[in-house]
Amino acid sequence: MRALIKREINSFFASPIGYLVIALFLIFNGLFLWVFSGTFNILDAGFADLSAFFQLAPWVLLFLIPTVTMRTFSDEKKMGTLEVLLTKPIPLQSIVLAKYVAAITLIIIALIPTLLYILTISSLGNPIGNFDLGGTIGSYIGLLFLVLAYAAIGVFSSTISSNQIVAFIIAIFLCFTVYYGFEGLTSLINSDFSIENLGMKAHFDSTTRGILDTRDIIYFLSISAFFLASTVFKLRKES
Repeated sequence: MRALIKREINSFFASPIGYLVIALFLIFNGLFLWVFSGTFNILDAGFADLSAFFQLAPWVLLFLIPTVTMRTFSDEKKMGTLEVLLTKPIPLQSIVLAKYVAAITLIIIALIPTLLYILTISSLGNPIGNFDLGGTIGSYIGLLFLVLAYAAIGVFSSTISSNQIVAFIIAIFLCFTVYYGFEGLTSLINSDFSIENLGMKAHFDSTTRGILDTRDIIYFLSISAFFLASTVFKLRKES
């Protein structure tokens, strides 16, 4: 399995896609947080806080993670190598997990440079170092769980079509639906039962308050496990 993960990571950086994803993630966040005036600009906010980054990052990742995962299995289907891969003496679960871990690794590499934002926020505090470190750490952990869920949805979407663009669009649609769709429905439906807790946004917002609730962790892990299991089921059905 380690060899498969290494192969997938090398394939990301053998083409421009790996570098492009990292660069776009950092550029988009950098521009909106530090250059463009508006809701997300930290300097305009007047206080040392990274909440704007954690509001923006899920929407940027909503497009970038499908860019990473769209070729996971759709490319194998298009090139006709999926059948060869499935006939190797490697459990199907290991193949899916290896591709999943490789995609997550690339996104984590893209997130690492944003840790410099913490140093910047710390230096902007009055006095220096006066910012919510606990909330920031909790938000990063929440963002990591969000990455796990997005990547699982993206890997599953790549099994639906051999066309990468189709897989990309499906992944964006599913990620958006699971992240924001339930909150959108809650605002449209007048009901005593709130369905917004079925969506990822409610659970992610909970972590950005610096609260690591086991219910939020179980939710994200369940979403990831469900879509990974669906990926294995679909590939097994096609093989």
